[in-house]
Amino acid sequence: MKAVQVTAPGRLAYTEVAEPAGAAGPEALVRVETVGICGTDVKILSGGIPVEYPRVMGHEMVGEVIDGGSTGVAAGQRVMIDPAISCGSCALCQEGRTNLCLNGGLLGRDADGVWAELVTAPANRLLPIPEHVGTQAAAMIQVAGTCVHAQRAAPVFPGDTAVVIGLGVSGLIFTQLLRASGAEVVGVTRSAFKRELATEFGAVATAAPDEAAAVIAEVTGGRGVDLAVEAVGTEGTVALAIESARIGGEILVFGTVTGGGTGLPYYQLYFKELTVRNPRAAIADDYARAIDLAASGVLDLEPIVTDRVGMSDASRAFERVQSPDSLKVLMPVG
Repeated sequence: MKAVQVTAPGRLAYTEVAEPAGAAGPEALVRVETVGICGTDVKILSGGIPVEYPRVMGHEMVGEVIDGGSTGVAAGQRVMIDPAISCGSCALCQEGRTNLCLNGGLLGRDADGVWAELVTAPANRLLPIPEHVGTQAAAMIQVAGTCVHAQRAAPVFPGDTAVVIGLGVSGLIFTQLLRASGAEVVGVTRSAFKRELATEFGAVATAAPDEAAAVIAEVTGGRGVDLAVEAVGTEGTVALAIESARIGGEILVFGTVTGGGTGLPYYQLYFKELTVRNPRAAIADDYARAIDLAASGVLDLEPIVTDRVGMSDASRAFERVQSPDSLKVLMPVG
């Protein structure tokens, strides 16, 4: 079967790999329909996240069960696969925090991923997706689930105010989740077309980063927001989140900040007595909630998809990911 492997930093191969042996015991055989590219994949390809080579990439997908084995999942069922690898027996797994498993990992990074024509998965990692959820939206459930997980850690209520800094894929999903909870949302990004999309998703105001302070002051009466969501992953945007929050507010750092810089406004963290949350990945229940939100229309995911590039042309798909006029890039399989 065909799959996309990373064979060295910066090198992709669309190549033949061995097919799974088929459904075996508690694992189902799934035909993959569409996969998605995320920032983790970009870092794996660049060598910024080390893996064993060659590695079949990817952890975002939607597909169809073709043999349920003994899982109890029927052939023909449309599913996504929870990409987290967890042992089920460590202290954190026993607490239900499988996303933090002490012995865990991620498909496409620590084990071969889902950018292949066929994959296998156990029943507890298969999540059914209703047929009326469009293919593009279904392929985005994994990233939506991570946003749901993060939002559960920092709930908002009707009348609260929030800012979303960074209106990429996750930032636009956060905008919708926050609006659905009744918050007034300000979206911040340099991109005019992303600000326009945030407005369509219910943001009460949008701003470029250099205008953010003034716009937030106007929306909040000078108080600052109850919740600042950072969805970029730079020290500068974390600093902007801290500066945007009201005294006693909360910061949700969703972007992954991996490098140092000029330093954060640490005194404001103290003076405002801010709560800072750093959510990681998701658990199966978060994905189930994301599926429900997409199925009910609360989350409108398809407008966030800007590109569909066949998996056989994965190099071009990665080029589109880096373009300022793209959001979500999906790859149909086959």
